[in-house]
Amino acid sequence: LQCRMECRDVPAETLYDVLHDIEYRKKWDTNVIETFDIGRLTANSDVGYYAWRCPKPLKNRDVVTLRSWLPMGSDYIIMNYSVKHPKYPPRKDMVRAVSIQTGYLIEGTGAKSCTITYLAQVDPKGSLPKWVVNKSSQFLAPKAMKKMYKACLKYPEWKQKHDPHFKPWLFPEQSRLPALALSELSLQHADSLENIDESSLAE
Repeated sequence: LQCRMECRDVPAETLYDVLHDIEYRKKWDTNVIETFDIGRLTANSDVGYYAWRCPKPLKNRDVVTLRSWLPMGSDYIIMNYSVKHPKYPPRKDMVRAVSIQTGYLIEGTGAKSCTITYLAQVDPKGSLPKWVVNKSSQFLAPKAMKKMYKACLKYPEWKQKHDPHFKPWLFPEQSRLPALALSELSLQHADSLENIDESSLAE
């Protein structure tokens, strides 16, 4: 799945902040059930948990991912992939999805404009019917991008009122996360998770 969007009136660094800011995400991302950072690996990588609502009759999904980021002048990259963390095993009430490789490339195109390219290789687990997969790439991804764009327009005002100087993704010394060792984690392979058969669901 690849999706690209031009963002007018949004500087690249604002979009980068919005993608990182977990407190703000709880405000604008209406699909989020729960999201939190688990720990920090290096100055520019961490591990986090994200659970989201899926349209009925599908089961809700969650992921544990290792995320790393790199600012390059007016461009930014954020990448993530699924890992296993001993304290956050798959839950009974969710289907654990797998991010094989998901990334955002933000390119500054002017002082107040940028483009974002979203690239996702995700195994949602569960034997999903073809129409669900097709619909999510045609319809859900662009819709999510539009919602994110609107969130970017409102972010500077929101951030002014909510810990305006706290941006650990820019200033690692601000991080309040416990340090994690890479040895505590392992790669989450899709084939080790149970498949829940949702393939017979009608559109």
